[in-house]
Amino acid sequence: MSKIVLTLTSILFLSILCAQKPEEMNHQYTNALINETSPYLLQHAHNPVNWEAWNPEVLEKAKKENKLLLISIGYAACHWCHVMEHECFEDLEVAETMNKNFITIKVDREERPDIDHIYMDALQMMTGHGGWPLNIVALPDGRPFWGATYVKKENWIKSLDQLSNLYKNNPDKIIEYANKLSEGIKSINLVENSTESDIYNLEQLDNTIKDWSKHFDTHLGGYKRAPKFMMPVNLNFLMHYGTARNNTDILDYVNTTLTKMAWGGIFDHVGGGFSRYSVDTKWHVPHFEKMLYDNGQLISLYSKAYAKTKNDLYKYAVQKTIAFVEQELTDANCGFYSSLDADSIDANGELEEGAYYVWKEDELKSLLKDNFQIFKDYFNINSYGLWEHGNHVLIRDATKEEIAKKHSIPIEELNEIINQSLQLLDKERSKRNKPRLDDKILTSWNGLMMKGLIDAYRYVGDNAYLDLALKNANFIQSKMMRKEGGLYRNHKNGKSTLNAFLEDYAAIIDAYLGLFETTHDEQWLLHCKTLTDYCLENFMDTKSGMFFFSSKADDFVIRRTIEISDNVIPASNSIMAINLYKLSKLYPDDNYELVAKQMLKNVQVNFKENAQSHANWLQLVLFMNQPFFEIAIVGDEYKTKAQQLLQYHIPNSVVASTENQSDISILQERYSEGSTLIYVCLHGSCKLPVTEVSKSLKQMDYH
Repeated sequence: MSKIVLTLTSILFLSILCAQKPEEMNHQYTNALINETSPYLLQHAHNPVNWEAWNPEVLEKAKKENKLLLISIGYAACHWCHVMEHECFEDLEVAETMNKNFITIKVDREERPDIDHIYMDALQMMTGHGGWPLNIVALPDGRPFWGATYVKKENWIKSLDQLSNLYKNNPDKIIEYANKLSEGIKSINLVENSTESDIYNLEQLDNTIKDWSKHFDTHLGGYKRAPKFMMPVNLNFLMHYGTARNNTDILDYVNTTLTKMAWGGIFDHVGGGFSRYSVDTKWHVPHFEKMLYDNGQLISLYSKAYAKTKNDLYKYAVQKTIAFVEQELTDANCGFYSSLDADSIDANGELEEGAYYVWKEDELKSLLKDNFQIFKDYFNINSYGLWEHGNHVLIRDATKEEIAKKHSIPIEELNEIINQSLQLLDKERSKRNKPRLDDKILTSWNGLMMKGLIDAYRYVGDNAYLDLALKNANFIQSKMMRKEGGLYRNHKNGKSTLNAFLEDYAAIIDAYLGLFETTHDEQWLLHCKTLTDYCLENFMDTKSGMFFFSSKADDFVIRRTIEISDNVIPASNSIMAINLYKLSKLYPDDNYELVAKQMLKNVQVNFKENAQSHANWLQLVLFMNQPFFEIAIVGDEYKTKAQQLLQYHIPNSVVASTENQSDISILQERYSEGSTLIYVCLHGSCKLPVTEVSKSLKQMDYH
């Protein structure tokens, strides 16, 4: 992996930005971004470029002055965004070109995914690829006609001069191209309201997975390529599918992938938590940024895998990752921050990717002394674990049993040596300069993390995880709810400013449903229903039968996006469809199930050719083709029975429980004095009640 070093001036500014208030620092230049809260935007607040944040007023200004828009999109943990800032946006010559001919707009893609969706589609249509920094030149009304990712200074100035001159001398040509591109941006996002009567069936699903599995790396996990992304959405579905269809090959593949990721350098063995992806095939050298959304989903995934396998490695990954999030990404009110940067300042005072995480062999020898040889074999301080410039990224490739046997020591002694060694390294690493923190709080990512904690409580069994999830939920209720109804997207320094997007609602509804199941507190279910009904009223596109990504009350450019493709995060529409299906089991008199079925029919045409981008939708295929259980637990011991049942991973179920009375239809008239009864139901029709969890599992044919 190539690395670029930044100047000391840039380093000093970037490293102390989060620790100091803007007014405490003296800067030669200050632009309108100083009024924003996003750490990424604030990183550019003292560029000589006259940056503005995205807002309708800026577009009106561009129209009035007939100036092209230069829109640059990135995020705080983006390595190449920092590189381009240093080489271009901090440069006076570049700034002069940009300020003279363009209205310049900086966008944090994490705060404004609605804007990012539009221009990423545009870039991919123009160039065939995407990435960040995402730089777009557009007409004053926002219609794009040119785009690029990272560009060096000389080429940047040359390109901007050519585009500016072309617009001045031959605007009709640019307008014609922008019109065609805008039509293309609209057309690729069209979803038809399907009139098909049948939903995707299990035979079709089996054939789809058979084709998809040809791309699986069954030796190292993931796909047969590099870089490798962890894709928890896909693995979560495949684990469900393998169990539901009794497909041991798929389950072996999932377990291989989970093991190799937890052994790999993509997992921070010292401090916990996963990086975003690895640049190689063996999960060794990561792109070192750590994102909340990855770690929240992976906590869920590894918790479910532990419930199924009782593999201690999976439990360890959960515990270590939650500890990382608690230590590095949690604010005083239990909101969760967004990310840690890939870059940090190395021993030479230079900003370098991965500097915080890597180790040299001599350093490890000095620190670990007599334990070094065992540690060396355990974490491959050899050619297998070597990265570059003498730096090692810790990676395992052998079981504990194999290492213990090689050194003729018991497993218990090996565990003690490794744990002591990692604690020593953690203490030593704390003396280094930490990666920069993006401390904005995003609702959807908090929902993913909350769900991770709930699943960790259910399957790993630590009450502290549920306590933290509840604290986070209360933070959402107190800080992210709008007085006029609905949610906010973002929060920082006591401010919540942007209206939420569909992904925010979908993730919070999913998490709150998990809270209802685990706490038995019906307020969380009522919140689910309130937020769901809000989405049906404010986000539903009656023409397509899908949900818009942004509220119908919010402004948009070119199109109002309908997000259907699952990626590193599930598509907002797929989460909502599953939410609706589950809620229909608790609110059967509403039309939730009909909406969910129609959504599935609308997108299933894509499944065979592109299963990997619809994995969360395929969960819904399983739910609708196989028994989906409504489980009611009623009686004095409902909490105990529910907790016993919830430790089993039964994805095709929803659980409701109460002591005696409830407004939820499935719980009504179920109470029998002196006993706690478990009802397993399908479509509201229940089997004979049982008093033992083991018997209810048999009724569901759980295996």
